Amino acid sequence: MIFCVLWQDLRAFGKEKGWCPYFLARHMVQFANVVVYSYQYLLDPKVAGIISKEMQRESVVVFDEAHNIDNVCIEALSVSVRSQTLEGATRNLNKMSQEVESGYFAIGPLWIRGRFKATDAGRLRAEYNRLVEGLAQRGNLPISDTWLSNPALPDDIVKEAVPGNIRRAEHFLSVLRRLVQYLKGRLQTENVEKEGPVAFVASINAQVGIDQKMLRFCYDRLHSLMLTLEITDTDEFLHIQTICDFATLVGTYTRGFSLIIEPFDERMPNIPDPVLQLSCHDASLAIKPVFERFQTVVITSGTLSPIDLYPRLLNFNPVVSRSFTMSLTRDCICPMVLTRGSDQLPVSTKYDMRTDEGVERNYGKLLLEMVSIVPDGIVCFFVSYSYMDGIVNSWNEKGILKEIMQHKLVFIETQDVVETTLALDNYRKACDCGRGAVFFSVARGKVAEGIDFDRHYGRLVIMFGVPFQYTLSRILGARLEYLRETFQIKEGDFLTFDALRQAAQCVGRVIRSKADYGMMIFADKRYSRHDKRSKLPGWILSHLRDAHLNLSTDMAAHIAREFLRKMAQPYDKSGGSGRKTLLSQEDLEKMENGSLGEMF
Repeated sequence: MIFCVLWQDLRAFGKEKGWCPYFLARHMVQFANVVVYSYQYLLDPKVAGIISKEMQRESVVVFDEAHNIDNVCIEALSVSVRSQTLEGATRNLNKMSQEVESGYFAIGPLWIRGRFKATDAGRLRAEYNRLVEGLAQRGNLPISDTWLSNPALPDDIVKEAVPGNIRRAEHFLSVLRRLVQYLKGRLQTENVEKEGPVAFVASINAQVGIDQKMLRFCYDRLHSLMLTLEITDTDEFLHIQTICDFATLVGTYTRGFSLIIEPFDERMPNIPDPVLQLSCHDASLAIKPVFERFQTVVITSGTLSPIDLYPRLLNFNPVVSRSFTMSLTRDCICPMVLTRGSDQLPVSTKYDMRTDEGVERNYGKLLLEMVSIVPDGIVCFFVSYSYMDGIVNSWNEKGILKEIMQHKLVFIETQDVVETTLALDNYRKACDCGRGAVFFSVARGKVAEGIDFDRHYGRLVIMFGVPFQYTLSRILGARLEYLRETFQIKEGDFLTFDALRQAAQCVGRVIRSKADYGMMIFADKRYSRHDKRSKLPGWILSHLRDAHLNLSTDMAAHIAREFLRKMAQPYDKSGGSGRKTLLSQEDLEKMENGSLGEMF
């Protein structure tokens, strides 16, 4: 019998029984044959050691839906510091200083005197002795035995002892106060500043006397101190943990990071919102410990295209690299590329065209035509929230939205999670009762990544435009520069690759099983170019006919009618077309010999 643990289910079960859900889940992981959890439990250094340190080297690690794994790795090692973070860190330091120095500490509304000095002064002394011996208090284990506690640190650094000038608790807290004060001063600027970790660390050392080695061990030293003080409400101390995480990263790496200080929001330059961003550009830094620790790592996704770019982004040499076509019993996918409206004017979300009245009108006419043809649910993806708001307002002023709602109800994703959840629930109800509905969503949003529109919930997906990233972002510009210099990946190639994988992820919401069927419309003239279209996954390209590459609205409507009429015929679930839909033992043996492609 295989014992499988789903992290979220265990947490819910433990909470229902009155047990500590986190303790229960972490305990059961040791006995499970299969564990299903989020990427962060392996990639994020702040939680990987707590959850994944018991995993054996022989374990098989599978990153499913890994088309965005490079972004997850970068987010795990990137830190943003705002004024609110620094104010919260100051409060955390004041509370910790009260426990260590004055001997007062809080229990609920009461203040008890002399906890450490009168009854437990030996704890700080014992901690200091352990640090002198070069050990950190991570469950009473040496650092070398818990390498995964902080995979952000290379092995040669992990084995070093904590510097002597931050071993005593009061000295360490004093160092953190100086660091917080320095960061507050750096945020008081009116100009955008960008520098590398080396220059930033040199500035800290020159102004407040904190050297690189002290910064490097801030996170470990804070973790040890919080254990010694027996602080259980760690959420209250998230601000100072963020500062120490920032210090450890900036003190460890000299390449692959940039520090960018922006006094204003880059999209709203008149609104003061100072932020110091330590941005990671090298995804391989977070995933490297996983490759080194585990014997077998599998990266897979239905939109992992082009597959040869991922080894370059993650800096590894794949032992096996395979791409398989989707095995279907019928042609139940109908992708189309729409380049112009019925009036033959081109459509695109390029910056110089997206606000053109002709483009907005043709996009609206396309949706109006489709809601009159396609039954049940239609999902529309836009390139950004701002563009979706603008085009929906334009449709409303021109009366197009009112005509659409005569055929189907309209629901819209917002940046509020509760509103979006309610909209999705009502969208499904409208599809279930036969009324039909249209759902407006945004590429790179929560709906585009985690919601399936299977069966009648999604018979058509329209991708309005190519979802390129905001190219004026300074963080994106720094990453593109690093990729070009380090991995020889051109800016245009990466931007196109990233946009097309997001587009493929959006349209892939429509087909979730072999019995399902649906249409995909890529509504932008740029999709007709080979350099853009070739970045789409093979299972989409295999169903994209040459006759569907340069369509107008009326031509797309005609193809939609023909496709829906064909899909309305009785479905032979036995796979009468002669195509393989289930692999046998013999098929698996052929896969090993490299002849599996002949069966499809």
